[in-house]
Amino acid sequence: MNSRSSGISIRRTGVALLSAAALAALPVVGSQAPTGSAAAVAAERHGRTAWQGGWATSPQPPTAPFGPNWSEQGFSNHTLRQVVRVSKGGAKARIELSNRYGRTPLRITGATVARTGKGASVKAGSVRPLTFGKARSLMIPAGATAYSDGVPFRTEALESVTVTLYLAAPTGPATFHTASSATSYRADGDHRSDRDGSAFKETSNSWYYLTGVEVSGGDRAARRDGVVAFGDSITDGVGSGLNTDNRYPDELAERFAAAGKPRSVLNHGIGGNQVTNDTFWAGEKGIARFKKDVLSEPNVGTVIVLEGINDIGGSGWQGFPGGATPEVSAERLIEGHRSLIRQAHAKNIKVVGATLTPIKGSLYDDKDGVNEAKRNAVNHWIRTSGEYDSVVDLDRALADPKGGMRVAYDSGDALHPNDAGYRVMAEALDLDTL
Repeated sequence: MNSRSSGISIRRTGVALLSAAALAALPVVGSQAPTGSAAAVAAERHGRTAWQGGWATSPQPPTAPFGPNWSEQGFSNHTLRQVVRVSKGGAKARIELSNRYGRTPLRITGATVARTGKGASVKAGSVRPLTFGKARSLMIPAGATAYSDGVPFRTEALESVTVTLYLAAPTGPATFHTASSATSYRADGDHRSDRDGSAFKETSNSWYYLTGVEVSGGDRAARRDGVVAFGDSITDGVGSGLNTDNRYPDELAERFAAAGKPRSVLNHGIGGNQVTNDTFWAGEKGIARFKKDVLSEPNVGTVIVLEGINDIGGSGWQGFPGGATPEVSAERLIEGHRSLIRQAHAKNIKVVGATLTPIKGSLYDDKDGVNEAKRNAVNHWIRTSGEYDSVVDLDRALADPKGGMRVAYDSGDALHPNDAGYRVMAEALDLDTL
């Protein structure tokens, strides 16, 4: 990064970053048609156009627990360019923008989508302007979520797309996603249609406002076979390489594509999140955010739950960002998992339970063994209770027979996997049960 760039590096903290967030996703409000645009979005979402998630992330409140980023200051006369990879392609595309944690209405002066080039550049002839209720600009109320209109934009599975937002007016603190494992770019002034990326002088390793790219094959009905990976930093991909798309949900999407059956695979992990406790830097507890981060996604049939290691590791540990979180027993954590199962089953969504991964040798490995005992108790319940529709044993997939995580799969903190570890996690999943 250059001297003006901002970013985060969470890998070295040794703190498991898990998922969190929630609040109401409100309808889009177009700048020229505040009522008609909401109706148009509803018609497009539930009517003729059958949408599925191509890419997603969970929004978080502005914060900077591990170093500077752009969330607390926000943007003013800036162009923001962000690159994401879709798990499934389509003939049309649209984006989702979140102002869930904004204190004031958010003005999007303009937006485009394009095929990704090198770095901040995009491929010639690929830039498509986006509209919102047929308007080029958009005002998103504080606390709300908005969708662009669908635009003809053919994508293939595992293709990267670049979404560019021009933010002319001061935004105030920004809703964002902390640990993107991807580079975002910022330029002064309006560069939303630039093909060349030379104007984008600043970089950040977080995502801002952009929380989804949805795809559609046209008018035919979409299959209800989308998969959501729900969890913490180990779902979020902390420890994986920057700009490599090697998080375990990415690897899972690659397995589907290699089998000739691409599917929607969405990552709703948030670093530091807990199942049972809210935290100032990692969002609402998982049982609260599950409804809006998972159940709001279109045409989802399965969710994989891998969460709880931060509830255990943060209990009473002053090294946890913001200080120790309230004590969580294995029994309380299990009840949290049961809440997630009930919420998913109420929407006829299959739930796959993932065992909690190794902690021996990490900062969560307390000397008296209490944390390991809790982890083992929760894993025993996941494996044997029969309450999950199926189980993937990620603990055993990553574990060294002598204890802890295999060195070959360890990113260096004995807690987060590296690229090889995330690949092993994805390979442990039975595609026929998802």
